[in-house]
Amino acid sequence: MTSRKSLWAAAAALAAGAVVVRRSTARPADPAATDRWLTVTINRGPSDIQPDKLPAPLQEYGDRIETRIHPAPGGRGTELAVRLRETQPGTSGSVPARLAGQDPRQNLRRALREAKALLEAGEVLRPDVPPTTHDTPGGRLVGLLTRRAGGEGVL
Repeated sequence: MTSRKSLWAAAAALAAGAVVVRRSTARPADPAATDRWLTVTINRGPSDIQPDKLPAPLQEYGDRIETRIHPAPGGRGTELAVRLRETQPGTSGSVPARLAGQDPRQNLRRALREAKALLEAGEVLRPDVPPTTHDTPGGRLVGLLTRRAGGEGVL
């Protein structure tokens, strides 16, 4: 009986810890906080990436984005950072907008990932369509979670 109580106590402590961690990582309510830079590290030298010669996915944004190019720490390539100059109030960074796929930063994240692929490999790799295997329950779950990521590359 004591082991059952200690198990419940451990589960309660874990749940409380998760709530504390979630609250500490929550975004501030300040609208300016949604105006963050999106950054990727590219395995190319800083001289290989020019702000006026960015790959097509980022060139489509034109003057609507700001760009920063810096050497990555430890000589590990180049950091390419972008952010939207103006965002629509109430859409950027809100959870409902992100879930509905209406956050303008989602498309910018996708464009930044594609630009990284183009700069490193010369092409954007896409999965086989139709896939080379048959769908399984585990594959359906992964597909559902991938669609749920909302174009951000994260769940």
